Amino acid sequence: MGSSFFDDVNHYFDAACRHTSVPEDILAQIRAVNAVYRMRFPVVRDDGEVVVVEGYRAEHSHHRLPTKGGIRYALDVTQDEVMALSALMTYKCAVVDVPFGGAKGGVVVDPRNETVGFLERVTRRYASELIRKRFIGPDVDVPAPDVGTGEREMGWIHDTYKVYGQDTLNALACVTGKALSVHGVSGRREATGLGAVIALEKFLANAEDLKPLELETGMAGKRIIVPGLGKVGLHAARAAIERDAIIVGVSVSDGALYDEGGLDVEAVLLHRSESGSLRGFPGARFMVDPDLIVQEPCDILIPSALEHQFTAKNAAKVQAKVIVEAANGPVDPDADAMLRDAGVAILPDIYANAGGVVVSYFEWIKNLQHVSFERMTRRYQQIANERLLDVLARVTGETLAPEDVALLAQAPTELDFVRTALENTMAISYEKIRDNWKQRSLPDLRTAAYLTAIETVANAYQLDGICP
Repeated sequence: MGSSFFDDVNHYFDAACRHTSVPEDILAQIRAVNAVYRMRFPVVRDDGEVVVVEGYRAEHSHHRLPTKGGIRYALDVTQDEVMALSALMTYKCAVVDVPFGGAKGGVVVDPRNETVGFLERVTRRYASELIRKRFIGPDVDVPAPDVGTGEREMGWIHDTYKVYGQDTLNALACVTGKALSVHGVSGRREATGLGAVIALEKFLANAEDLKPLELETGMAGKRIIVPGLGKVGLHAARAAIERDAIIVGVSVSDGALYDEGGLDVEAVLLHRSESGSLRGFPGARFMVDPDLIVQEPCDILIPSALEHQFTAKNAAKVQAKVIVEAANGPVDPDADAMLRDAGVAILPDIYANAGGVVVSYFEWIKNLQHVSFERMTRRYQQIANERLLDVLARVTGETLAPEDVALLAQAPTELDFVRTALENTMAISYEKIRDNWKQRSLPDLRTAAYLTAIETVANAYQLDGICP
């Protein structure tokens, strides 16, 4: 039997610890999961049958509150998995400098084979268990969507908290990833996938770092495979295409497509929607086994599904030069060592897929402020832009075309605020990671990212002290 997912995370943690002077006692505290709530509760099916459902919520670190992390619905959810994912959330939040500790939750249920009514009852009961044990609240622990959950489930959780929670004034901030109609934030759906591509952009901007890989700077023309064309992978693919990259391969749970000339991702989605499968998509090679897609020729792989997509069994067959971990834990330690020895650059998950928690932070702030980002400023900014255009016209004596005036006069929307703030956050975070990588002669970006996170969390403990 191989190592557990939590063991894998701690393997990377321990490797980074060799390069720091943080005291051992503080490292031991950072490494540990602070609290785990395992629950079992009865739920009635639509036909009256009573089933016992198992769920978890892990809070890895309380160095900053609230803790933050998604809730996944899947039959293979385990305590080890939510512990590992909660640890990754702690390091992720520290790397991108958002003031959260890490958490994660999961429920052992298959949302694909259950009715909406049953899922609602499961979600509300799970939320009520979290409320009862103080594992949820705007200042305590703030869940978000993950695999198998989305805006609908977050709405049910918010509504349940509104009824039973302690902080009803700030109830909206008890969960993020809500629909816009429930005061979610623009740009949250695509945040993780978009953030991964922004991370890739930052890496591809440094010619010095690309020389060993024999790659040119920039996204244009890069051949990309996206294993896992789900919520994260789809938005990553779209963001890459917008930057003139070429998607040559994709996979879903029941197959994969490869076309060295490039895939029309929207056409792929339409074909699957109409036929129920990727099979038969014109001009592309279909693979029954979706795992084989990672072995096809490309410049960049953006794994966007679940953990352990790369192991010792397939790492040697990878032809990509760069792997961007849009999923959590897609490369296990054995594969990581093999890929590093082969010269493959890996943008680690605790940085590459942090876009989701960054934008969740913006939603949390929005909900605590009780006002949208643009409501107080947009019209003012528009008036200021119009005045500036008037002055420029008087000074220059030139009249701009109406379409140019309209473009220059428009004020930023909430989506504009969110996307520019996301890009800025990812850029600043990458520079910190890269500085650690280069200045301290670290073996790779993963070690640099973990070291950045460890020292950030350690600094919080050392400055705040330990109570009492």
